[in-house]
Amino acid sequence: MSEDGLIKAECLRPDNPLPLVVQPAVGGVSLYAWAAKNREFIETALCKHGAVLFRGFGLRTADDLAQFVNATGSEMMQYRERSSPRHEVGDRVYTSTDYPADQSIFPHNEHSYSVTLPLKLFFFCVTPADQGGETPIADCRKIFSRISPALRERFGKRKWMYVRNFGSRFGLPWETVFQTTSRSEVEEYCRRHRIEFEWKSDNGLKTRQVRPAIAAHPKTGELVWFNHATFFHVSTLPVQVREGVLSAFKEEDLPNNTYYGDGSPIDPQDLDDLRAAYQQETTAFPWQQGDVLMLDNMLTAHSRAPYAGPRKILVAMADPFDRTDI
Repeated sequence: MSEDGLIKAECLRPDNPLPLVVQPAVGGVSLYAWAAKNREFIETALCKHGAVLFRGFGLRTADDLAQFVNATGSEMMQYRERSSPRHEVGDRVYTSTDYPADQSIFPHNEHSYSVTLPLKLFFFCVTPADQGGETPIADCRKIFSRISPALRERFGKRKWMYVRNFGSRFGLPWETVFQTTSRSEVEEYCRRHRIEFEWKSDNGLKTRQVRPAIAAHPKTGELVWFNHATFFHVSTLPVQVREGVLSAFKEEDLPNNTYYGDGSPIDPQDLDDLRAAYQQETTAFPWQQGDVLMLDNMLTAHSRAPYAGPRKILVAMADPFDRTDI
């Protein structure tokens, strides 16, 4: 119970601290009013567990989500330096992703490749899928511990490189990613955010950015595995998608790919070991209408399972954090 006795908090499964579930203990509890008065409780729980699921409070709309985010004292962010298709349904509230329903999405941390990233994510279930559609999550502290010391040392020294090719054939255009049609604005953004850029023919653009693979959480100081090195590597794509992409592009022209920070190929065994570490730490639960899953974006990775039937999950990003380790 919280101090005011209005909610109950317990882990979803006794053997797994991820996520903590907060539910009303009595009828008529306003989640907004309770959250505004119990921000310290929420912050402490989030740092300990990495994810808090608010369930049974009757939230229904994008405005409800925004109101809850504001009640926690979090600063909502716009979706910048985009990597996945989604659209805005309210002020800084977006669809979680617009990828086809039959595709799974590998575990990752939002904007690990960016200089400015959201410390918090809020996923809101408006409509659960008929089948599947979970948002599996994984503790990045445990992923870090599971990875071999040799692999951690290798990436710690060499870092990782994210390479993107923007064109007209596949993926998001650079105008969508950077939210501008001005080349000069893109160039200025890249300079400020330590991204190498190269303009190509036919209005194409190639970017490279080198980032650390390991980060220290700004509040707890804990080391976490925090990168997209596995997520964006071409070998992580589903087989059919990977084969189609590799048949359409030369490796240097792939829409997305990753390397060690010096630009050399990542060892296939390293990638296999990393994918295994993510999967072994991943846990999932079925969505219920009105659920809000609050994540610490550095402590907890998220993903998506394929689904059938209508599904509407919204997301808000919050609490911008400027990295100093890049």
